[in-house]
Amino acid sequence: MKKWYLLSGAIGTEVAASLALKAALDYPVFYAVVISGYTASFALMAGTLKAGMGLGVAYGIWGALGVAATATLSAIIYDEALSGVMGLGIALVIAGVVTVELGSQRAASTESPECRGREQEVA
Repeated sequence: MKKWYLLSGAIGTEVAASLALKAALDYPVFYAVVISGYTASFALMAGTLKAGMGLGVAYGIWGALGVAATATLSAIIYDEALSGVMGLGIALVIAGVVTVELGSQRAASTESPECRGREQEVA
């Protein structure tokens, strides 16, 4: 469960940093939020990986939810366009990430203990 909290924090800080980047164009003080947000995001992502989440799954979720949240919030905060086609694209990205996550869970559950033992012997 810890890895999911860390990943959520990584996504939230990355989205905050991205939104602050737009604000920093007019108010340079926001560059402090950009730097600290991206630094925190990468630190939390490293913690997510260290906690045992696979890189492909973690990065996919981080990227997809980051894109979805940033696009949605920038439409609300900065009045940027968010068309139906963009919404469909975001939904497809999220569906793809969910598919990868489901596939990784299935692969982990069907992997036999013998295979895991052999992998450890090779390493």
